[in-house]
Amino acid sequence: MIPQLVTVRVRRSNGRRVRLWMPVVPVVLVLSPLLLLAVLGGCIACVIFQISPVGALRGAARVLWALPGTRFEMEQGRAVVLVSVR
Repeated sequence: MIPQLVTVRVRRSNGRRVRLWMPVVPVVLVLSPLLLLAVLGGCIACVIFQISPVGALRGAARVLWALPGTRFEMEQGRAVVLVSVR
């Protein structure tokens, strides 16, 4: 299943909490021209480094498919960032 929603929670050093919800599909649609350039650049890099472009795309798709349910937590001092992919 492709991720549908990314939740970002930030606890600042002063104790305030901020929560952001980002729907994945609209963000991908807005950034699709850049995504097309990134795929093209990745295919060129695969040719330069003699890697199968189909295998690289398949590997990237498997990583994307494994993202739902993933949680990243970063902490520095009293500030904390939690990213949850649904």
